Amino acid sequence: MKQETTSKAVTGVGIFAAIAASLCCITPVLALFAGFSSAASSLSWLEPARPFLIGLAIAALGFAWYRSLRSKTDTTCGTEGSCQVEKKNFLASKTFLIVITIAAIALIAFPYYAKIFYPKPQKQNIVVVESNNIQSASFTIKGMTCQGCETEVNNELHKVPGVIDAETHYAKCTSVVRYDKTKATADQLKNAIAKTGYEVTNYQLLNQ
Repeated sequence: MKQETTSKAVTGVGIFAAIAASLCCITPVLALFAGFSSAASSLSWLEPARPFLIGLAIAALGFAWYRSLRSKTDTTCGTEGSCQVEKKNFLASKTFLIVITIAAIALIAFPYYAKIFYPKPQKQNIVVVESNNIQSASFTIKGMTCQGCETEVNNELHKVPGVIDAETHYAKCTSVVRYDKTKATADQLKNAIAKTGYEVTNYQLLNQ
């Protein structure tokens, strides 16, 4: 009984750590579908702890597998020599551990396949009369952690009248936007990015 309790606790720690390690990347996706742009960056503070949480998940699940593979089948024998195998609780079984391990792997790997959940930004139909009206601006953004953040920022930018295209890179912490300067300003773009909850720390016009 004590061993089963320990196994459940360790397995719980493993899956909890896996979930926590991925929340910084899952949240932007949930915010995107829920329509709450400002919530996209709410758990970005977890990103620095992601490697440690992944390590904790691997260690916990590894220990749970160690205990599971070493455990012996419990049997109860009567006075007449007949023995009955005691069934383990499902939460302490290898089947449950397999399910939890697969779920943990899927959660930890989420940033690498999450892009399949992101819709493409809705671009506006813009007619630029003069090429001289096309302005480019580069924004330095704090708090982005994965491709979900990029999509959230791009979606907000494309809502601004006059935006032609936006290329956001979470790894570089930047977003480069081309827009019609007669219809939009850099401050409007900065405010659009701020709606996602991410912070614009700096920006510059590229083709003045």
